[in-house]
Order: sequence, then structure tokens, then C-alpha cells
Amino acid sequence: MTDPVALIEAARLAAAGSYSPYSNFRVGAVVVAEDGTQFTGANVENAAFGSTICAEAVAIGHAVASGARKLHTVATACLDGDDCHPCGNCRQIMREFGVERVLVEGPGGEVVEHTLEELMPNSFGPESLGS
Repeated sequence: MTDPVALIEAARLAAAGSYSPYSNFRVGAVVVAEDGTQFTGANVENAAFGSTICAEAVAIGHAVASGARKLHTVATACLDGDDCHPCGNCRQIMREFGVERVLVEGPGGEVVEHTLEELMPNSFGPESLGS
């Protein structure tokens, strides 16, 4: 399933599993691997705020722990806000695994589609290490 609307709906369902007692900002993500397998994640907050994990990072970690190495799409949705674009750290994690398409739920519920290059121009990736 790579239908953008269905992926955003799956991200909204994943957000229901969020652990966000401090911000009350529930975020969910769905990652689609190159073979079409989907992996979900939700944000996990922590009293030590720096230990909080974003939904996208949880979903990517789920995918990688399951053996995926090439990821195609990440879809993100928030249940408690209007803008749910991935943070810079999550964009860098996406870059590591070759994400091409990023879907977010816009303020009116519409699906906004970006390329990772659009969100992170001139990025640093594995090939930048010259090995």
C-alpha cells in the first residue's frame, strides 16, 4: 500500500499508541520499505526530554531491526497539531536509509508530499564518507 491517503491514515492510527504525557502531542509514522513492507512507530516521550524518541525514528528503527535497509516512504501524522513535518534529526535518519518520499498531513487534513531532497538539500549521507 503506497496510497498517500491510506498511509497517512495508518500514521494516524499509529499515533494512538503515542506515549506523550508531557507534550500531549501524539505523532505516528509509517515507513514503507523497498519491498513494500510497512513498519509503524509513535513518539515516546521521557521525563529527561533529550531521551524522547520521535515517531519517525521509532518506525525506522522498527524497520531496520526487522532487516530492512532501503526505505522508500515515510508518512507522518499528528493527532494534536496542524503541522507534523519531521525534525532535522529524523530527516538525517531518513537520509541514511535512502528515503525518497515524505508524506505529512497538512493543516486541513490534506496529504502534503515532499522528496527528502526538497526537505534536506545538500545533505550528508553514506557516500559523503568516500568509502
